[in-house]
Amino acid sequence: MTESKPAAIDEVGLLLKVLRFAADKHKHQRRKDRERTPYINHPIDVAERIWNHGQFHDINAVCGALLHDTVEDTDASFEEIEALFGKAITDIVREVTDDKSLPKAARKQAQIDHGPHLSVAARHIKLGDKTSNVTDVCRSAPPDWTKERCSEYLTWTEKVVSTISGTNKGMEADYYAILEEARRES
Repeated sequence: MTESKPAAIDEVGLLLKVLRFAADKHKHQRRKDRERTPYINHPIDVAERIWNHGQFHDINAVCGALLHDTVEDTDASFEEIEALFGKAITDIVREVTDDKSLPKAARKQAQIDHGPHLSVAARHIKLGDKTSNVTDVCRSAPPDWTKERCSEYLTWTEKVVSTISGTNKGMEADYYAILEEARRES
């Protein structure tokens, strides 16, 4: 007779498997900040913001946060993610992945246009992603970014976040506080 594991143990196992996959996919990537920090720090930050700051304890959302840039920025595919982690997580990742076949301006506009139609999990990831990115711009903007480019980026993130307003009051308060700090700094 086998003893069944509590669901929480299965979730931790899934989370660790997702984290290893994301770390492997992003292993040669660096953030654009001045310190050139390891890229994996960003998806971890997004996942932590969802779980700790937002108190949104949805394992699929946290896994989606860890995977949110893998298809967009690495050789990972939706098919690979689905085979490893299932349809629910893949669907969330698909929602937050930009279509790289579009020009950059169209991708940025698509994030604004699609915001109101995202699932609750995808909205949390989008909010955590924008907060994490604004934190980096505030703390350590890429060396080649002018003050004007920083300002334009901050304005664009605010447009994206405005389309998912009401997702999570705590996370939104964090975003707007960090946005104000970034505007003072830039």
